[in-house]
Amino acid sequence: MSRTIRAAQFRKQCLAILDRVEADGIAITRRGRPAAKLLPVEGASEHLIGYLRGKLRPAGDTMSTGVRWDAEH
Repeated sequence: MSRTIRAAQFRKQCLAILDRVEADGIAITRRGRPAAKLLPVEGASEHLIGYLRGKLRPAGDTMSTGVRWDAEH
């Protein structure tokens, strides 16, 4: 379960909180209601760029919506 913190407290302690955010994140509340959720970065994603290149092939006409229509009617 994620931890909850008030927005005012988060503002005051932002850098310290960033240093200790855990995998399940921290819910930030404003006036008792959830306003945002802070999650840690899982890791670098540079290795994902171009990962599927050459592995996928488009099916059909990629420039068509597949809907036939006649402009004259």
